Order: sequence, then C-alpha cells, then structure tokens
Amino acid sequence: MKTISIFLVVFLCFACKNQNKPEDKISIVNQELNITAKDILGNPEYMAISYGGYREKTREEQPTLAELMEDLKILSAMGIGIIRTYNVQLPHASNVLKAIRELKKDDPNFQMFVMLGAWIDCKNAWTGQEPDHNVESEANAAEIERAVNLANQFPDIVKVVAVGNEAMVKWAASYYVQPNVILKWVNHLQKLKEEGKLPKELWITCSDDFASWGGGDAEYHTPDLEALIKAVDYISMHTYPYHNTHYNPEFWTQPEDEVELSENEKVERAMHRALQFARKQYDSVSNYMKSLGVNKPIHIGETGWASISNGFYGPTGSRATDEYKQAIYHKLMRDWTNKAGISCFYFEAFNEPWKDAHNPKGSENHFGLFTVDGKAKYALWEMADQGVFKGLTRNGKAITKTYDGNENTLMENVFVPPTAEEMKAH
Repeated sequence: MKTISIFLVVFLCFACKNQNKPEDKISIVNQELNITAKDILGNPEYMAISYGGYREKTREEQPTLAELMEDLKILSAMGIGIIRTYNVQLPHASNVLKAIRELKKDDPNFQMFVMLGAWIDCKNAWTGQEPDHNVESEANAAEIERAVNLANQFPDIVKVVAVGNEAMVKWAASYYVQPNVILKWVNHLQKLKEEGKLPKELWITCSDDFASWGGGDAEYHTPDLEALIKAVDYISMHTYPYHNTHYNPEFWTQPEDEVELSENEKVERAMHRALQFARKQYDSVSNYMKSLGVNKPIHIGETGWASISNGFYGPTGSRATDEYKQAIYHKLMRDWTNKAGISCFYFEAFNEPWKDAHNPKGSENHFGLFTVDGKAKYALWEMADQGVFKGLTRNGKAITKTYDGNENTLMENVFVPPTAEEMKAH
C-alpha cells in the first residue's frame, strides 16, 4: 500500500509539472484556431457582451493591461465567451487582445473570443464642419488596415470583424455613411479572405440599427443595402426598446385594462411588451432579408437597458430607468435569445462615464451590468449570492452588490410606466 501511495504522489507531481508544457499550450491555441464564429454565434455556451474597460470621464485615460485582465476574469466567471469592441483607432481593442493572450499564458484553459469593431465615419465627422454623408472619411482605410492586422495577429481570438457601428442609420447625424461605403469595405475584407490574407473562417459583418438592415422605413431599402446583406457572413442588428419608451412609447404606456394591477405587475407587463417590441424588430429584419431571397444568421449586436437617467427615460420622462427593469430586460433577452439560437451582445458589461462626461446621471453612462467601481447591479445579484465573483476584483476592490444588497431600498427607485395621458403631458 505504501508503495502504491508513493507511486501515486510521484505520478501526480509529474502530471502537475507537465500540465502547462509548451506543446500543451500550442495544442490549445490550435484548438481555438479551429473554433470559428459559426461555432460560437448562436451557441449559449459562448454568452456575448459588449465591452469597454474605460473607468474615467475621458478615453484619453486608457485602462491598463492589469485592469483589462481584471475585467476579463469577471466576464469569464459570468459565462461570457465572446466580447465586442468598437474601434481600433485607440489602444483599447489591441490591449484587450493582449490581455486575453496574457491570461491564456497564465491559464491555458482561459478562453475568450472577440468581435472586433472597425469604426467608420463620413467626411468631416466630429470636426465641427458640416458632415458629408455621401463621402467617407479619409481615416476609414487606416482603420480597416488596423483591424486586418489585429485579426491576423490574434487569429485564435478574433473571430468576427464588424465594419462600422450604427454607421448607416440616419439618426447618427454626426457621422453616418451610405451603405455603399460599408459594402466597399465588407467586400474588401471578403476578398482578403479569398486571397488568404485573412483567416478564411473569419466572419465579416456590419453592426447597425434594425432600420439600417431594412427592418424599418422603406427609405433604407436600396440596391446597396441588398448587396450588403448578400456580402456579409451574418447580420448584426441593434434593437433598443429602452430608447423607444420615449420615441415610440405606444408599447410602453399603461393600457387601460392594467389600471387595477399592482405596481410590480404593471412593471412586469411593460417589460414583457419591451421584449416583444425587440422581437418584432428582429423579425422585421429577418422578413426583409428573406424577401431578397437571402437566408443568413441574424444576431443581436446590441441591446440593453440603462439603470439611471435624468433625461427622457427617467422619473420625469418615460419612467423606464432603474436596476429592477434592467434586470428583467436582461433576463428576458437572455432567455429568448439562448432558446432561439441567437447571440446577444448585451450592452454592456461595465458603466463607462466618458459617454456623457458632462452629465453624470445621463443614461448613456449607466448601461453597464456593473458600476465603474465594480458593484454588481440587480441583474447580477443572484450570481453574487452564488459566489461567482468570489476572489475577483475591479480596481482592486471585491465585487459587491449595489444598494448593499437591500432589495427594499432598490425598489424605492422603481417607477411604474406612465399612462397615455401622463406621457402626453411630458
């Protein structure tokens, strides 16, 4: 028996010594090279989320590699398998890729994939001059080149490249371009794949509002959009019932037959209507695509719900904004998309205070499932209770729950949707 015990100890020590052998690491990298966007998207084993690691009121303060690694560990613990970034003009995206690679060096079993965004602008965007929406920015070519370089440098991590973010929707008045610009760059990337200058399994898309993909006004139904739908590997569409609680509030206001319900029931019913609103937008894009004789995957590149607003969506507006409603929406969207085989890049992982730097309570700063200082919002309280975040930190602080975990205090900030008459008054 003693001999067997000694043998077992020696064997286990040998196994521990060799578990991270170089050839093992190479094998894991090769395995991840073989995992493609087709394997990831629509697969609930690879939950998706939009990620920005910015902690300050300006993007000039870039998150450090250590801070990015902190965040990625948190997301991985949540079951996130693929994250979305938005541009490669700034160091953030390339540093995210470096952070993932560092984490994989430390733990060969660590896994995180990336949908890499390349930002696209029209001429004169963000310059103070009149934007020319029919001509693209001279900076676009360099942005695409940077994305290509990163996709080739990190082929085991980058599985999707998205050309533009809400770059075709006409309410993006500061920078939108015509579909032919997006089509040009999508075709360029597809050609690089054919020539072996990009990984052949890399998927190319554009991530844009549902209307930009033909699901809304007929003014978007152009030959260039038809060609774009045929050129991308899949459609990445955005849907925001949250914003429509102000701009298109018919689904949101209290119906007359709900007057006698409790406040909680009114909120629950409203959130289920919000889900149906998102599903209708998804179906509208699907129907338009199929009307062109095309049948490709459609995934949700963005959707989310803010937890604080002092504007259109706050207590004096549509009353849509609080952590309770955010949590309901997050769960409803995850349940629907997971069951339907749709990837949902939920917006977003962490609050980013740079988005509306001059208005700290502006809703754009508060779409995260975590606060900037690493507090888990109500949507994640159950995970916190389960110990998912045990031992993990953000900015060196342990992950705790907002409102000190007091649900009664949280509910004091929850308001029921207004009636039609109340909405008109605003």
